[in-house]
Amino acid sequence: MIGVLEGFATIAMVVAVGALLAHLRILDEAAQNNLARLAFYVASPALLLQVMERTPLDAVLSRNLVTSLVAFTVTVTIYLVGVRSRGRNTPLGTRLIGSLSSAYVNAGNLGIPIALYVLGDVAWVAPTLLMQLLIITPVYMALFDSDARGERPTVLRSVRRMFSNPITIGALAGLLISLLDVHLPRVVAGSVDLLAGLAVPSMLVAFGISLRRGPRPAAGRAARHVWAIVVLKTLVMPAIALGVGLLIGMRGQPLFAVVVTAALPTAQNIFTYAVRYRREVNLARDAIFVTTFVSMPVILLIAAGFHLAGV
Repeated sequence: MIGVLEGFATIAMVVAVGALLAHLRILDEAAQNNLARLAFYVASPALLLQVMERTPLDAVLSRNLVTSLVAFTVTVTIYLVGVRSRGRNTPLGTRLIGSLSSAYVNAGNLGIPIALYVLGDVAWVAPTLLMQLLIITPVYMALFDSDARGERPTVLRSVRRMFSNPITIGALAGLLISLLDVHLPRVVAGSVDLLAGLAVPSMLVAFGISLRRGPRPAAGRAARHVWAIVVLKTLVMPAIALGVGLLIGMRGQPLFAVVVTAALPTAQNIFTYAVRYRREVNLARDAIFVTTFVSMPVILLIAAGFHLAGV
């Protein structure tokens, strides 16, 4: 339980630093955009390379991976069906940010400490990290690129965009290094580590600036949209993961791990993507903010439930 609280408290403190800097007018919206660009083009690719390089593939190719992928897919489908049922011509950018906000979990800077302190092993979040980095992110980056250029998404364009995006390149480079068992020279590895260390702080500080300089979270006409995403992310997705896990025979600690991972809040990466592509920045910000607070009691309840069940 302490691990859950520590993970959330660490993130909250760095976000608060960003909000304070914005309040004191040391940083403004221009700084927010620059930090987001730094994270997108440099720090996040380095972090993804680092994560994939150090992630043992034999630990991720499991039923956990299947469950995570199905939970993501079903949750996104529910979101898209709900958007379509409203009978409006919702822009692609809105659908992309909304669907990611409803199902893309914070498996990195929150998932890793929670896996370590609550689940007992960082390897429990590795399947979700792999699924998001190598399957979900490349597909969405290709769609974002096509939308930004005003192009109609096609298979050929999507594949081309997929392999020219810095986020995808970083993840694929790390995977190749892992598969080929290559050891980077110390100077290169040290540089990658330094750049990777910028990713999470820059995203969180930019997020804090947005909270201070932007409108109040989950307010106004967008409130219903935000709360629908919150319900999907913090309640529906863990329930789907639980059902799928039970269906394919998962029990005990593996099932506990996949349900807790599914209950993690929306990842800060989504805010970075929203700023980079100028698509629904406030929606991404609000979804991250609210799911981060709501997911904490949800995860504590899940942990208590599995504890009572003897896990």
